[in-house]
Amino acid sequence: MQKREVEIVLSPGEAYDELARYRALLQAAGLQPGQADFVHLLRRSIDARGRNVGVRLRADVYQTPPPRELFGPWVQYQTVAPGARRVVIVGAGPAGLFAALRCLELGLKPVVLERGKDVRTRRRDLAALNKEHIVDPDSNYCFGEGGAGTYSDGKLYTRSKKRGDVQRILRLLVQHGATPEILVDAHPHIGTNKLPYVVQALRQTVLDHGGEVRFETRVEDLLLTQNRIRGVVTHLGEEISGDAVILATGHSARDIYELLLRRQVRIEAKPFALGVRVEHPQVLIDQAQYHRADRGQLPAASYSLVQQTDGPGGQRGVFSFCMCPGGFIVPAATAQGEVVVNGMSPSRRDSRFANSGIVVAIEPDDMDLRRYGVLAGLRFQQEIEQRACQLAGNTQLAPAQLLGDFVQKRTSKTLLETSYQPGLTSVPMDEVLGPVLADRLRQGFKAFGRKIPGYTTNAAQIVGVESRTSAPLRIPRLPETLEHPEVRGLFPCGEGAGFAGGIVSAAMDGERCAEAVLAAL
Repeated sequence: MQKREVEIVLSPGEAYDELARYRALLQAAGLQPGQADFVHLLRRSIDARGRNVGVRLRADVYQTPPPRELFGPWVQYQTVAPGARRVVIVGAGPAGLFAALRCLELGLKPVVLERGKDVRTRRRDLAALNKEHIVDPDSNYCFGEGGAGTYSDGKLYTRSKKRGDVQRILRLLVQHGATPEILVDAHPHIGTNKLPYVVQALRQTVLDHGGEVRFETRVEDLLLTQNRIRGVVTHLGEEISGDAVILATGHSARDIYELLLRRQVRIEAKPFALGVRVEHPQVLIDQAQYHRADRGQLPAASYSLVQQTDGPGGQRGVFSFCMCPGGFIVPAATAQGEVVVNGMSPSRRDSRFANSGIVVAIEPDDMDLRRYGVLAGLRFQQEIEQRACQLAGNTQLAPAQLLGDFVQKRTSKTLLETSYQPGLTSVPMDEVLGPVLADRLRQGFKAFGRKIPGYTTNAAQIVGVESRTSAPLRIPRLPETLEHPEVRGLFPCGEGAGFAGGIVSAAMDGERCAEAVLAAL
C-alpha cells in the first residue's frame, strides 16, 4: 500500500468543489489524475486569520487500494440472549442511548426509561410551547427521546478526547444516518432537522436486538436495599428491577436531584454558568469573521469568545456557549412559570440570525443561598428563571434588551426582529439577572466588542435567560469503577451527573458506564 499524507490550503471555491479539491490534493501529492486509487479526506477546517479566508485540508492519497478497515467496520449488534443481565438506564439522551448500544455489544439487556415522548410525538408539544406558551413538564426541548441534544445544533465538537474514542461515536452516528462529513469537519454538526432521524435509528437498533425503550415513564423513586440499588419505581408505581442502574437524566431533571437528596444518596454542588443569549444578524458575524459580507460557499461564520471579569469573589470567566450560526433561539423551560432560552441550528445553518449563549461562570460560594444547602445552585437558577417569566408577563415571552443599550445601561424602547418564536418584550436585563451578573456580562461584552468589530451594537439584542448550560450539581462516582461511592450498582452518567458537556462527551460517558457495569457484574 502506497500512501502519501498531504496538507494544503485552498480557496473556499476549490475546497467545497469535489473535483477541484480532488485535483488539488493529487497535485500536492505530486500525482496526476489516474495515478491514485483513492483520496481519503481526514480533516477540513476554515482558516480566517488573514484577509483572504482559506480552507485547510488534510488527506491521505492512496496509490494502491486502501485497506478495507479504513473507515472502521460498522458495529454488528447481537440479539440479547434470554436471561441476560438487565441494566436499567434512566434517560434516553445521548448518554442513555449510547449506554444502551454498548450494553448490547457486551451481552447485557438495556431497559431504557424516558420521562418524555418519542421524537415524532414530542414535536406537537414543542409546537404548543412555541405557539400557545404551554410547557409540558415531561415533553419539551429538554425532555424526550434524544434529550436536549435532539432539538439543538447537534454540535459534535468535544475536548474530552481522553474519555473515549471520539471517532467511534462519530462513526456510530454515521452508521445511524448522520452525514459522513462529520468524520472530517473540524467542528462537525448534524443539525436539528436531521438529528431526530438519527435518534430514531439509534432507538430502533436497541429494540431490534432485544433491548427495551419505554417512553412517558418518569422515575419517582429508587429501589434501595441497604447500600445497593435493585431498580426504580415509576410515576405509575411500577417497580422495574435491574442488576444495575445507569442514571443518565440530563442537566434539567431537577426532580431527580431532589429524589436523591430525599433518599440520602450523596450529591454535591459544582460550578456552572448562567447568562443570556445574544442574537446578531448572521451577515454581521460573516463580515467580521470572513472580512466580507458575501461569504460565498463558506458556511455561516461562528465565533468563540472568553474574557476574565472582576467582581465579588474575584475573577470569573464570561464566555460564549453553544454558538449557533444561522440558527434560532428556542424556549427551553421545563415548568410553567419560568423562562429559559437555548439555541439550535438546522443542518444548512441558513437562518438570517446568529445566536450564542454568553454566560458567567458561577462558583458555589458566589450565591447567597446557603439556606438551600447543596441545592443552592438549582434554586439560584429557578429564582432567575421565574423572575424572567414574571417580568416578561408570565407567558413564554422572553425578556430582552438591545445589546448596545444593555452595555450603556439604557432602556430599550423598541426591540429587533427575532428568531425566538414566542416573542420578546423589552425588560432591563439588570432586573432579571441582578447587578453582579449584569456587571460581569457588561465587562465581557465590552471586551468582545474589541475582539469582533461591530459586535457590541444595537443591531443585536440579548434574550434571557440562558441558565441550563450545565448541571449545578454533581452525582459523585468512584473514578475506578464509576459507581456511586455509597450505593452499589448505581452508575451516575452524562451531563446530569456532571461528567459530560455535550452530545459526544455524553455518548462516550454512556459507553464507559456500560463497560463499568459489565466489570462490576
